[in-house]
Amino acid sequence: MIEPFLDMMSAERGASDNTISAYRRDLELCAHQLKGFGQNLPDAGQGHLEAVLAAWVNEGLATSTAARRLSSIKQYYKYLQIEGLREDSPAKNLSGPKQGRPLPKILSEADIDALFRAAEFQGADGYDAPRDYRLYCQLEILYAGGLRVSELVAIPLAETSRRDKCLFIKGKGGKERLVPLTKKAVNAIKAWKKMREVTLPTNAIAKVRAEKYLFPSGSKLGHVTREHFAKSLKRLAIKAGLDPAKISPHVLRHAFATHLLARGADLRSVQKLLGHADISTTQIYTHVLNGRLKELVNTVHPLARATKSNVESL
Repeated sequence: MIEPFLDMMSAERGASDNTISAYRRDLELCAHQLKGFGQNLPDAGQGHLEAVLAAWVNEGLATSTAARRLSSIKQYYKYLQIEGLREDSPAKNLSGPKQGRPLPKILSEADIDALFRAAEFQGADGYDAPRDYRLYCQLEILYAGGLRVSELVAIPLAETSRRDKCLFIKGKGGKERLVPLTKKAVNAIKAWKKMREVTLPTNAIAKVRAEKYLFPSGSKLGHVTREHFAKSLKRLAIKAGLDPAKISPHVLRHAFATHLLARGADLRSVQKLLGHADISTTQIYTHVLNGRLKELVNTVHPLARATKSNVESL
């Protein structure tokens, strides 16, 4: 009963592949939990779903993840009602665990510099292989434009020849935006395009699928996967002497936004660059900056140091 719901979300709502995968995963996990209670997903009652949510909380599931799963469950039962497969929705009156709004993880400008130094230096003779340069090019684009990793890996080759030195990005929910690139990112793309041919798959069918992407591969998608790039980034972090657990493609997106704001960019411009539909999503970065400013005052301000010295002398 899950597949017809997913087909509807794809055909009628235009949900992306990533969204469909998230719905499938959430509903399959719920169905598995219900099975342990002797119940199935289509026929579950409110009490069954409350038990599922309680079990997830007891397992230490993050509140944000629990909230997302509950959202998927509510959508599913709403679909069953519309299709006349149920008269009620057992999830209608359910509420997820209260969650605070976590501040995004960020990297300092020094951390970013360390990543680029590690990516740029590949040995005395330059880059060991085109794939090494590919990672450097991806890093330049990601930090220059604050792209989501799904947007980065799927950049169409045709979009890299614009005279305005911008990328035309189709992002979340099909929303489109222009992302200006730095000179270094533009030059990195030019250099990469001269060597990308060697990374094309040898299989004829796979090659046709991959040729349209800036970062081709033999994957089913035709381009480098998000997982592959994330793993490459972790290895680069180790090489740069950074904690790989704190490095991810999305953390670089956070760094892009925070560093722009710290250097005087206005919030509306950053919102447009990130592709946020609502400026309240972008405002989270101002909270990060406020937190860092408070820390700066408390640790560097002369009066703060004087107070600390007075306390230590007591």
